[in-house]
Parts: sequence; C-alpha cells; structure tokens
Amino acid sequence: MDIDLGDGLVLRDWVSAWENADRERFVTLANDYDVWRQLYDRFPHPYTHADAGEWIALNAKRTTLSTFAICDPEGPIGSVGLTLRDADYRHSAEIGYWLGQPFWGRGIATTAVKAMTTYAFETLGLTRLEAHIFARNQASARVLEKAGFQREGLLRKASMKEGETLDNVLYAVLKDDWRP
Repeated sequence: MDIDLGDGLVLRDWVSAWENADRERFVTLANDYDVWRQLYDRFPHPYTHADAGEWIALNAKRTTLSTFAICDPEGPIGSVGLTLRDADYRHSAEIGYWLGQPFWGRGIATTAVKAMTTYAFETLGLTRLEAHIFARNQASARVLEKAGFQREGLLRKASMKEGETLDNVLYAVLKDDWRP
C-alpha cells in the first residue's frame, strides 16, 4: 500500500518498501547517532542489516498496517508509525517517526505525520493520536505543531537516555479537531 506524499515521496508498507530498496543506504541512515539520540531505546544503535531484517519480519506479521516506510525513489529514508492501544485506550494510538539526517529540514517529516494522522483517523477509525518527545527535541516539536498537534503537557523526568533523565513533552490531536 502506498500513500502519496508528493515530490516523489510515498509512505509504503515495509515489506513492499524493502523489496527493491537501497538497503545499504537505509542501514546507514538508521545507524546515525544523531537520529538515535532522539528515539526510544527500542530503536537499536548501532543499527545493522540484521536489525533491519528483524524490523521487516515484525511488520510482515502485523495484522493491522500501522507502520510505513517513508520512501523516495531509492527506498526507505525513515519511518512513521502508530503504537496501537487496546482496552480502554483502543480509540487512540501513539505516533512516532524518524527521518534520515540528509532529509531533515525539508518538511518531509511534517508531511509524513500529516498523512499518517489522516490514515489513523480515516482508515483505522481512531479518535486521538499522541506523541511523546524529548523536551530537548525542538525540531520534532515544530514537526508536530506544523502537523496540527497541540502541546498538552510536560512530563517531568519521564524518560532516560544515555544515563540522563529527560523531560518529555506530550502532544496530541483529536479527530474532531483534525484539519488535513
């Protein structure tokens, strides 16, 4: 499945994206320390071909398409996805994303987040999306704000990265407020 982002970019399901991808380029983009330091530790560093293979296998098993590769004509340059919730929170999800450093500052992440938000509301029927970012990550805050998310709060000393306790900022958007 592809979601057109314009300018030769698409969101593509990971299995299809990986078939004809420049895999070496992708692993190099994912193995960037500056990318990793803004992500949860479940994103490995160093990032290897084996990590990429495990990621593709995991996505192949999912029954609900909730994670996409952000692709240019050569293949994946990043990712955007949802952590779907269950029980009392089944109407909401957490959105996460990353983009290879050579593609920063071009509006690609904002466009991908907007497309994923539309997909979450229109295709998956969700009513709320949240994003938790490190307070130090001002670039990600701008992405979310440009994509229509609102800052809802500061989560003091909520996470740990490289032995440092960090504040997180909670952003969210509701389906009722969404303006694509």
